[in-house]
Amino acid sequence: MHPWTKSTQQALQLIGNDGDAKQMQAYMRGQFSFFGIKSTARRDAVKLLFTKEQRPTIGELSNVVNELWALPEREYQMVAIDLLIKNKRQLTDDMLPDIERWITQKSWWDTVDMLATHIIGQLYQSSPDMTLQYIEKWQNANNIWLRRTTILYQLKFKAKTDEIKLFSIIKKNQHDTEFFIQKAIGWALREYSKTNSQTVIDFIASNNITGLAKREGLKWILKHEGQ
Repeated sequence: MHPWTKSTQQALQLIGNDGDAKQMQAYMRGQFSFFGIKSTARRDAVKLLFTKEQRPTIGELSNVVNELWALPEREYQMVAIDLLIKNKRQLTDDMLPDIERWITQKSWWDTVDMLATHIIGQLYQSSPDMTLQYIEKWQNANNIWLRRTTILYQLKFKAKTDEIKLFSIIKKNQHDTEFFIQKAIGWALREYSKTNSQTVIDFIASNNITGLAKREGLKWILKHEGQ
């Protein structure tokens, strides 16, 4: 085990809270075990490990994240996400197979959405050709978390959003009744509506977007434009 992973274990094992652990486990529908460490306390506990001098090198990063992903408590995966985000501008497209594995293992919205909006979003901007190859593959995958990633990776792009690509992916997924897909469609449309509201209104109407996706997609428009 990498020394950084061991140091993370030592830091987190000292500050767990059984009561908070039970609440967190219930909130996440019993998907994972928890120490019971809230996000601020978790980040404070490993703050020194995130300094430039202490962090793993880029070459070591995948192995460290793999080790954190293999540990049972969910806080370890959240540390891994924070570590990836801290290094996101240095990541290269040769990490895409690793990222695909992290999306599809121990999958839930808390890790998947961060990987989508921070990591895949950044890689798409720095290495668009290779990242797009993965997005093209994922948008047709049976795995709902890969498809959710393709819906959400442009969430923070605002005016740089590839509207054609966003709408194409949404149309591929609009008839999937899975909650996490419909919620993602609505979220993506809502965020893009802050940049181009009329286009979102027209897209929802012309493509018969309904239900949760429509409600979420129009939420910002209805609140801010009085429609």
